[in-house]
Amino acid sequence: MKILNLSKPINIFFGILFFLLLLNLPVSYASNLNKTEQLLSVGGKKVTLSLPKKYKLEFLSPLNSARLFVFGFDNEMIVGTKSSRIYRLKQPYNKVELLAIVPNSRAVHSVVFKDGYLYAADSCGIWRSRYSINTKPDFKKHIELPCATGGHYTRTLAVGSDNKLYVSLGISGNCSDEYLDNSYLFQLRRGGIYRIDENSKSEKPTLIPYASGLRNPIGLAFSPDGTLYATNAGSDNMGYELPPEVLAKTSEHSFHGMPWFQYYGGKFQSGMCAQSPPPRSANEATLPAATFAARSTPIGIDFLTQDIADNIKKGDALVAIHGSWGTPPGGGSSSRRPPKILIVKFKDNKVIDVKDLITGFQRPDGSRFARPVGVRQGQDGNIYFTSDGGDLQGIFKININTPYKSK
Repeated sequence: MKILNLSKPINIFFGILFFLLLLNLPVSYASNLNKTEQLLSVGGKKVTLSLPKKYKLEFLSPLNSARLFVFGFDNEMIVGTKSSRIYRLKQPYNKVELLAIVPNSRAVHSVVFKDGYLYAADSCGIWRSRYSINTKPDFKKHIELPCATGGHYTRTLAVGSDNKLYVSLGISGNCSDEYLDNSYLFQLRRGGIYRIDENSKSEKPTLIPYASGLRNPIGLAFSPDGTLYATNAGSDNMGYELPPEVLAKTSEHSFHGMPWFQYYGGKFQSGMCAQSPPPRSANEATLPAATFAARSTPIGIDFLTQDIADNIKKGDALVAIHGSWGTPPGGGSSSRRPPKILIVKFKDNKVIDVKDLITGFQRPDGSRFARPVGVRQGQDGNIYFTSDGGDLQGIFKININTPYKSK
């Protein structure tokens, strides 16, 4: 048998590749992104960003506390916020109008369309209104949710291929003993994703536990094969490097560990968090589809419906990284996890690579130009995202058809 001479670089490469295949680990099939630096200046605020050469980043419109958004009739953009207000922008998304104020609500951070209704989720429930592009919505409470009295107060909506409504909600604290099960008090049924049965014979919709053990699943998106993925932020009790944030691949009755177990070191282990007996074992927990840096706070996620440049394909996912508030011991603001936009590459419904699409939102001194939250591809193929922090809060566009040209 001929043995590879590992002193040669090409043989080293194939040796590593063979070793990865033996371990059944993901192998990257993505081409390296051809990146360049782009200077963006808005209202006297400047930043130098790194993004693919074929793209150009543009700031479209200011909007305070802009969060998750959807596209509606005639490609209008409907944006949730950290307040009770919902906004609308029509193409080219450079003019904001107040669409509605949801009464007695807190943080209508997520909105979706379904069956002629516009749904909005706030900290304590889901609201809905019949929707027409020519009339103002009139929101009524649709269903109560376990109400946020502490942290992790946002609720995120998604509509599945089954035309069911799904809603995610995080646990109230870092290691709170909360779980999506009827054995817990209603206000403690948190930390996962509900499916909502709106077709039951009862007068009110019903919350059906779908996936549990998610500490703070802020972003939700269905992949082309109908799988619901969630971006999930890990706890802060293990320091600055552990546990990693995860992209959770959920399914009916899937369990994802928290707050009893956390995924680190390649497996689920004690999370050194909740002290109560776990409702399920670590062996029952679903492995994450991908991991991100600890404390980086992944939020928005969207699966591409069109190919774009640099071998980024339909079915790959965009993820908005909000960036950390915490710092390592002894570190200043410049050592926080930086905000960014990621591309998650898929092949045969499995993650094969995670790459930085846009970086540079955090300057060397730790100040931030923007903090991405929601991210989606528009029907025009361009990518849009919101920011709720830093110098600029509002709507950004990644123009994939107009390369950046330095002046």
